[in-house]
Amino acid sequence: MEMYLKLCEKYQPNTILVGATVNGRDLGSKIAVSLRTGLTADCTALSVDEETGNVVWERPAFGGNLYAQILCSETRPQMGTCRPGAFKKPEKNPDNKPVVIREEISTPAQEIRTKVIDFIKACEDNDIRLDEAEIIVSGGRGMKSAENFSVLKELADALCGTVGCSRAAVDAGWMPQSKQVGQTGATVSPKIYFACGISGAVQHVAGMSESGTIIAINKDETAPIFEVADYCIIGDLFEVVPALVKELKARQQG
Repeated sequence: MEMYLKLCEKYQPNTILVGATVNGRDLGSKIAVSLRTGLTADCTALSVDEETGNVVWERPAFGGNLYAQILCSETRPQMGTCRPGAFKKPEKNPDNKPVVIREEISTPAQEIRTKVIDFIKACEDNDIRLDEAEIIVSGGRGMKSAENFSVLKELADALCGTVGCSRAAVDAGWMPQSKQVGQTGATVSPKIYFACGISGAVQHVAGMSESGTIIAINKDETAPIFEVADYCIIGDLFEVVPALVKELKARQQG
């Protein structure tokens, strides 16, 4: 961390953006304390106040029931961590030519106080990270059991995507927390997002509302998820999803 502080002292940045990863959250908070400035965590949207030049950091608050806009107007640098997958990739601008400064960063061996002994894989070798997936097929309380998620995996495999879930599925012990999408899970913005048997609580919507196309499948025609979905399928997911898989495989073979 000392090297990062030296770089801050050298360049006097106005704003510092850090990825809201496991390491980023740890590093960002330590730097903010050392620099005696503020840090807004887990941002899902950013903008700039043209009058003051302050960054407007936006993040969910009160369990995702509202969004807070936070300013750091008294101290510098302004700091915030941003969730991976929270922002869509903008169109390439050929006129945008930022200056990239590369610094050699190294830590003497005697200053390293921790050692990595082993890595434990949290998912299968052929699985795709939620924040990197272009297609996500998520299930919620309507899946009824862990075994039923195999139905969603068939659809995900047919589309070269991955399986996600809501907090209800994690709380029930059907899926690992690493697969959770929402306020207390991953924020994602895939090209296509399937919400199967998910009611659409604000905490879940906060994590997937920026998806390119949202397809919701639910028996309850009044489910809140239909309010944010681009395509709404009212029906039994255990009938709809296998039918989609069958049609996809038929087109792929044809």
